[in-house]
Amino acid sequence: MPFYIARRYLFAKKKHNAINIISAISVCGVALATMAMVCTLSVFNGFQEMVEQLFTAFDPELKITAREGKVFTPDDDPDIRAVRALPYIDVWTETIEENAMVQYKDHQTMATIKGVENNFEQLTAIDSLLLGAGSFMLKDSVADYGIMGIELMSELGTGIQFVDPLQVYAPKRNVRVNLANPAAAFNKSHLHSPGVVFIVNQQKYDARYILTSLDFARKLFGYRTEVSAIELKLKPGYDTGRAQQEIQDILGDRYRVQDRYEQQADVFRIMKIEKLISYLFLTFILVIACFNVIGSLSMLILDKREDVETLRNLGANERLIARIFLFEGRLIATFGAIAGIAGGLLLCFLQQAFGLITLGGGNGAFLVEAYPVSVHATDVLLVFATVIAVGFLSVWYPVRYLSKKLL
Repeated sequence: MPFYIARRYLFAKKKHNAINIISAISVCGVALATMAMVCTLSVFNGFQEMVEQLFTAFDPELKITAREGKVFTPDDDPDIRAVRALPYIDVWTETIEENAMVQYKDHQTMATIKGVENNFEQLTAIDSLLLGAGSFMLKDSVADYGIMGIELMSELGTGIQFVDPLQVYAPKRNVRVNLANPAAAFNKSHLHSPGVVFIVNQQKYDARYILTSLDFARKLFGYRTEVSAIELKLKPGYDTGRAQQEIQDILGDRYRVQDRYEQQADVFRIMKIEKLISYLFLTFILVIACFNVIGSLSMLILDKREDVETLRNLGANERLIARIFLFEGRLIATFGAIAGIAGGLLLCFLQQAFGLITLGGGNGAFLVEAYPVSVHATDVLLVFATVIAVGFLSVWYPVRYLSKKLL
């Protein structure tokens, strides 16, 4: 009965039109806050998926590294050999990754040299990141080649197709620097241009990385059969999480097996924190919007004094009367939540289809012309639960207090 009366009160015409207007404003306030939550969380999802696609083209599905030390020798470890024999591993690439100083004419800077095997093209979608007239080439019978990030190319001033070789310096292992001849403490080598550079659109890679052959990296840094990581690609359709756990069980605590998210843990952690902070701010705005609901209920209580008196004469107690107005506030919150979610989903669909809100005016300064959006069902459920919880809690105490004071 309290719900039936509350529903009649919500839709029936009041004695004063202002109460209908205030009730409509209350529903709109909750709906707008809900719509903002749906759209904002969906935009964060869109940016996260866009970053995932960028990393997917460069990072492997799984990466094996040593927990202690920079390098390890896979050929001497039976556990590593057992992993290599697993049937669901499609591509197996050994890599060496260390810092070195690079110099081109009068420009020099620090860079990360990453030596990879020839099957690196099969491991990642590196071909989709290349820019230039050349091809992905690491070495031939004459020279070693280096494919650098586009920002590093700009910093060194080499151009995509540089003519002079790139000089690479790395300190020799276990050798003290002789002040009389400091150059003797460094290994020096040269890299030539294959006519391409890569663009990941992430400064970590574009401004620091140079891809070259594994043999060149081992010679430069003074290694023989050691590797700094083993990068894996699984056969199509095999679950990455399951494979990661199985490989970790085989290798034990001496090695770390990371998926793409764990390889870029800092980036995704920051994005999750930003999304959480935005969610908390929008929840606070929702709380403020619920004050309109309290105002609407206050006016309704004053308007329905005669009805309340009639209910009392018919035998209604204070608890039943309070529940009527509690249901009234909950109905406002529920309708606001439903309308807001529907409006938010519609806006997200329009943004996906037509790109209504653009980035940078479409002048090519950004990776995408419009804000990316991706609606997740879990986010929609979270928003609905948040609005219902905040709406219900915000009217509970005010209704009990007002019903005692005004009725």
